[in-house]
Amino acid sequence: MKPVLLVIAHGSRDPRHAATVHALVRLVRSLRPDVRVETGFLDFNIPSVQGVLESLAAEGVRDVVALPLLLTRAFHAKADIPAVLRDAPRQLRIRQAEVLGPSPLLLSALERRLYEAGLTPADKSSTGVVLASAGSTDPEAIAVIADIAREWRHTGWCAVRPAFASAALPRTEDAVRALRALGCAKVAVAPYVLAPGFLPDRIARGAAEADVLAEVLGPAPEVARVLLRRYDAAAARGLLRLTVSA
Repeated sequence: MKPVLLVIAHGSRDPRHAATVHALVRLVRSLRPDVRVETGFLDFNIPSVQGVLESLAAEGVRDVVALPLLLTRAFHAKADIPAVLRDAPRQLRIRQAEVLGPSPLLLSALERRLYEAGLTPADKSSTGVVLASAGSTDPEAIAVIADIAREWRHTGWCAVRPAFASAALPRTEDAVRALRALGCAKVAVAPYVLAPGFLPDRIARGAAEADVLAEVLGPAPEVARVLLRRYDAAAARGLLRLTVSA
């Protein structure tokens, strides 16, 4: 039997967050009906990751792929999630999958969101884009966002600048003004976030002077495809952690 896919989301007090996560998981289930997919939250929402793992163990499940619903390898992927998995019932064999980003599919999703917000391919060469992420204190995560912005610039945009809603600079509004000063005819903001919430709302406020604000990635088909690729890769490799009941 295939391992159960446990999608691990951060959680939020904002109900839009959980609703978006569940919509994405429904899409994943529709794409891969052969895989059992469960959802657990680190904080604020239920079911908790620990609760899901205990329920799976009680059912007799043995193999699980735990997939962080994150775009970069920051603190949650490196510390919080491994800590929760270490406390899982001992009879579970758990592989932790890689985070979703970076991926060319996510760039495709970002671009499609911009077109859905009103841009056209003809606007591309004259439009500057702010790649607006939640932000992190982890230098690796910040560097990844900067690398994605550079890569995306090479696909034909006038310019692409990274921005951060917290923990790092520049802010979205500063990046918008920088692109205006650069001479871009239009400025668009592409939130590099998965679900609505406090920080995405901050990105939206920072986009007040932009011409276009795209929606969050949400339950985009590209996101679902990346998620399944990460699951398949983890399922095919050796166990990250193996515990055997006494």
